[in-house]
Amino acid sequence: MSTGMMEERSGWVTFAGVMLLITGSLNVIYGIASIGDSKVFVANAQYVFSNLHTWGWITLIIGLIQVLAAGSLWNGGMFGRILGVVAAGVSAIVALLSIPAYPFWSLVIFALDIVIIQQICAKGAVGRGADSPARPSAMEGMAEYHQ
Repeated sequence: MSTGMMEERSGWVTFAGVMLLITGSLNVIYGIASIGDSKVFVANAQYVFSNLHTWGWITLIIGLIQVLAAGSLWNGGMFGRILGVVAAGVSAIVALLSIPAYPFWSLVIFALDIVIIQQICAKGAVGRGADSPARPSAMEGMAEYHQ
């Protein structure tokens, strides 16, 4: 297929999708670690809501939603962009609320979420105008992008 017949995917949207996948995977790992009483968390920390196990379940669920949002974002629809922004926004809030458990890591996750939100909002529609041709499959679209 020629490039003119395919929809061009923004490199920034691909970047945001990859960052969502990475952040979601890290949230899943940390959620499982906190549910399993791992030793990487600050001992005797005071939490805004409940305890470390509750935050572990919250982090695990948000991580799974972020992984799904990354797939939906790569699929290219408006739903993927909305889900990506919502998932990253909720993750950013939860990261700030979980500072007592892992202070440095919470700030890292917060920063990644802000970058994801900025990239989806600023570049989410690049290459996806109303006059764009029919969307190719998700894997074909990953190969065609511009910055």
